[in-house]
Amino acid sequence: MRMSKLLMPTLREVPAEAEIASHQLMLRAAMMRKVAAGIYTYLPLGFRVLQKITQIVREEMDAAGGQEVLLPIIQPAELWHETGRWDDYGEEMFKLSDRNDRQFCLGPTHEEIITALVRNEVRSYRQLPLMLYQIQNKYRDEIRPRFGVMRGREFIMKDLYSFDRDEEGLDKSYWAMFHAYERVFARCGLNFRPVEADPGAIGGNQTHEFMAIADAGEAEIVYCSTCDYAANVEKARCLTPPAEPTGREDQLAEVATPGVKTIEELEKFFNRPASEMMKTLIYRGGEQVVAAVLRGDHEVNEIKLARAVGCLEVELADDETIERVTGAPRGFAGPVGLKNCKIIADPAVMNIESGITGGNKVDVHLQGVKPGRDFVPDMVIDIRKAQPGDPCPCGKGILQGARGIEVGQVFKLGTKYSKPLGATFADEDGVERPLIMGCYGIGISRTMAAIIEQYHDEHGICWPVSVAPYHVDVVPVNYRDEQQRTAAERVYAELTAAGVEAVIDDRDERPGVKFKDADLIGFPIRITVGPRGLAEGQVEVRWRATGEEYLISLNEVVSHVQDRIASAIAESKRRCKG
Repeated sequence: MRMSKLLMPTLREVPAEAEIASHQLMLRAAMMRKVAAGIYTYLPLGFRVLQKITQIVREEMDAAGGQEVLLPIIQPAELWHETGRWDDYGEEMFKLSDRNDRQFCLGPTHEEIITALVRNEVRSYRQLPLMLYQIQNKYRDEIRPRFGVMRGREFIMKDLYSFDRDEEGLDKSYWAMFHAYERVFARCGLNFRPVEADPGAIGGNQTHEFMAIADAGEAEIVYCSTCDYAANVEKARCLTPPAEPTGREDQLAEVATPGVKTIEELEKFFNRPASEMMKTLIYRGGEQVVAAVLRGDHEVNEIKLARAVGCLEVELADDETIERVTGAPRGFAGPVGLKNCKIIADPAVMNIESGITGGNKVDVHLQGVKPGRDFVPDMVIDIRKAQPGDPCPCGKGILQGARGIEVGQVFKLGTKYSKPLGATFADEDGVERPLIMGCYGIGISRTMAAIIEQYHDEHGICWPVSVAPYHVDVVPVNYRDEQQRTAAERVYAELTAAGVEAVIDDRDERPGVKFKDADLIGFPIRITVGPRGLAEGQVEVRWRATGEEYLISLNEVVSHVQDRIASAIAESKRRCKG
């Protein structure tokens, strides 16, 4: 490809709307352009990267037994009504009607439609196991699209669905996909961790997220310093801290606390640590009102709380609800004497000997509160948000923290979709049984952004060879100089003939402009053809990621580049086996 013909409108200034590196560089390096909030057009360079990632994904899905299909983006509402998700999915779903007022949605995911396909085509256990996948656009009406393609309203995704006859078969399919994902992300060059996660609206009884480690990640993860345990904080299990005897035997008593509401204020007022406080948060979960009780130094995990309540999500109650339930304004809720809602306590609360909590009266707190004596929770269950420094569930290590970008997720769905949609098969005895399903997704466009987050510097992107738009940029310092032009064209032609993906910068631009664009776009190798090197029959080869520079003979430069590229690709494949 000739740079003079390539649509690559690079930008020197950082776009004001772009907050994180990947968003900034995808715009500056001419990878994409914004159409509307969360919706982007991919330019030639960006599309080539997407194709590289897609090909890696396709190869690993095929190798694991997947068969590629293409499902419709527009899905009929009837299927979603059959599973009960038409209303449950929420406002993120784009809904539309045709001229006959029949309702449809733009597919945010494809469990319903793939299950409907299989229920009509699969009849016997002899057709199982079955893995079907597609790579196409998904649509979700994000309330706050941000960070470029990290959280967009239109995005490219690979989703694979497995169909098995029993749980043993599902387990094999699940772990086959798990390991295929490890290979995909290793080949893309990512530093990633699989972590235990919450299934959310997709459902199922087991799931792992694949997190690309990056400071810009929206997700918080914790991992053990000793074992392989790693989890999204939404899912991370918390060990109950051992009881810490204080020797206190305070009598239950009301204490006037005018204007004292927060844990920090209570610590100062009572001269007691937050670990001896009990904070009570009033939530709404569907039609229920619940009181979540935690130690004062712990944070509620709303995902765990929602699962305990038995709903998809919970939200903090409004002031009116809090006052109706507790008899006091926000800041004075407590579990003692609370009768108008279900009380859910974290296990750590039950180890407090003599605690302090809200008194359900304005400007009043209680001291000397003993759980089990002064109040009995309706449920004692882990509802705490794990944090770095907590003991690992293995009981040996300490949890460390990191931020991650979710680039993939695998789910065990079981019969969540096959039962309501009537997707069954006949076993050896002719008995109809529901198909056992799994679901496995990779965010293609998000993976592209995650790679940039991990591979960039102050000059631009540093693409791994496996996903770079082109491998080599041939840069004649002065294209109008006949000797430089001839040598550059020779190198470019020989590289192309050898199957190396190369561009030649034949623009009538200053060398500095060409070098800046090469670094911004992130071509792994730059070959500079200049007068000093040519005087010795040599060209300069520079490796973008490390800054290594070599003077190589014109006669040997192609074989040198081929060897370096082959070595880099082989290393990425070795990583996925390690």
